[in-house]
Amino acid sequence: MKLTVTFIRYFLIVLWVYASVSKLITFDEFQVQLAQSPLLSAYAVPVSYVVIIAELSIAVLLCVRRSLLIGLYLSFGLMTAFSVYIYLILNYSDFVPCSCGGILEKMGWKEHFWFNITVCLLILLAIIFTDIFKKRMLILSSVLLVLSAGMVTVLFLQSEYNIKDGGFTRNFISQKLEEDKALDLNIKAYYIAGSYEKKIYLGNYNKPFNVAVVDKNMRKKHDYKVDIDRKDIPFHSIKLRVLHPYFYLGDGISAVLLRGALGKWNAKTISYRQTHFTDFIPVDSTRFVVKGYSKKSGQNILGVLHTHKDGQVLESHQELLEKQIDGVFDTDGILNYSLEQQKAVYTYFYRNQYLVTDANLNLLHRVNTIDTTSIAQIKVSKLKNGEHKMSAPPQTINKKVVVHRNLLFNISNSIGKSESKSMWKQAVIVDVYDFVKQAYIGSFYVYHRGEHKLSDMLVTDHYLYGLFDRELVRFILPEQLRERIY
Repeated sequence: MKLTVTFIRYFLIVLWVYASVSKLITFDEFQVQLAQSPLLSAYAVPVSYVVIIAELSIAVLLCVRRSLLIGLYLSFGLMTAFSVYIYLILNYSDFVPCSCGGILEKMGWKEHFWFNITVCLLILLAIIFTDIFKKRMLILSSVLLVLSAGMVTVLFLQSEYNIKDGGFTRNFISQKLEEDKALDLNIKAYYIAGSYEKKIYLGNYNKPFNVAVVDKNMRKKHDYKVDIDRKDIPFHSIKLRVLHPYFYLGDGISAVLLRGALGKWNAKTISYRQTHFTDFIPVDSTRFVVKGYSKKSGQNILGVLHTHKDGQVLESHQELLEKQIDGVFDTDGILNYSLEQQKAVYTYFYRNQYLVTDANLNLLHRVNTIDTTSIAQIKVSKLKNGEHKMSAPPQTINKKVVVHRNLLFNISNSIGKSESKSMWKQAVIVDVYDFVKQAYIGSFYVYHRGEHKLSDMLVTDHYLYGLFDRELVRFILPEQLRERIY
């Protein structure tokens, strides 16, 4: 028993000292990461000091025999608060960077949560062996559990970053989105890469050279592995795109693009070290619209990459993305391309605007959405190492955008006038625009499936396909939208 308590005691001392010192070493980054949290943004500065002081103080209390029990109780309260915080982040909020420091920062959110739970149980075990007054032990442990969990939960409920009031009125389509079929994909690592005729193609975040093909009857999923011609290239972040009759693999960090014929699953390198990029979409078999970072301007930039047998040419279009704050975060957005309309569409994440260009990125229109946020509501800090990071949770306006023919479908993050906030806990809202006519058409709800929200989507002439965790669901597109497609 004494050996168990001694082990837990020294383990906690090392844990608290290590965590606090790691935060002190990268203190400016620690404060920025706290400021990114949807729960703690408004209190980032005081919380950064309180957490470090608390961790060091608890470590000191654990070192002294007389104050060991106090240190154990405070350890339990603080670790409970950390655990509840991670639980809320996992289940009710978008991802924010871990601010624990050191090797603990390398853990995923789920691993970190279970690590904290394990530590809480160890602390409780040490308290049981140390506190001879069992009634006091039961009362204090229960009170600390309720207070710690309650404090973090109150901060979460007070947060105003989850749903932004856009101050506008939506026109909801009278016909509801009707579920047609669903297919269990078994894992939740998929994203939608494209479609053609009776097949939908899914990429895999965990296994980037794997492709899943789903027939549009939603009956079967077939898995394939892509064989590439260059095994010597160090791949980092691969994305799959589909534009019939080819599929494309792109890695902007390694500056490589590969192309293969659909159904054959062999890919050859068509561009290597020509340009680095953060996103890409194929326009045809040798031409791509890419988004990247310009070292010269220090801003995001769009360009057209031509990959020909006799050479490669990159045409930059610095004039398209308009800087408001830093030129990087404020111009971040989503690339789409409509093959039928021969037009590219770029939608900003943090402001109410999308750009429409031709296939060569010649600007046709700058179009505002129904949201009223014309200036990106973001805060950016520069760290000592020169790196720029978000210093507050950004107010995302447009979360996910896809286009089909002339229509743009946008998962909005803004609540309109007279809309029920309770509905936002049950569904996401998709706003639909005709980007050719520069017109807003209407909006509709896509309800969550249990606890899972719509994370990705694809639209065809008759259906909307949605990804919910590990499930692919087909919905019948309302007639009011089908008749607007051309």
